Amino acid sequence: VTLSVNDKGESFFNKDKILISQLPLKLQTFKLTAKDPKVIINSDGAADFKFVVAVRDEVRKIGIAKVGISTDKK
Repeated sequence: VTLSVNDKGESFFNKDKILISQLPLKLQTFKLTAKDPKVIINSDGAADFKFVVAVRDEVRKIGIAKVGISTDKK
């Protein structure tokens, strides 16, 4: 799964825009259906890092251990 944060602080689950409050349910469903759940968090270089941290914290709360973070310099 790819989670993205843009420069406006908006979050995306794969390509679908979501609210941060929707993230736990989506991640829980993903964790239950994936054999080896992995998450990549993509961040726009201009995004406020607090939004990236909020997304990462939700991933940790669900218990997905394999998490990578990628930042675009745009």
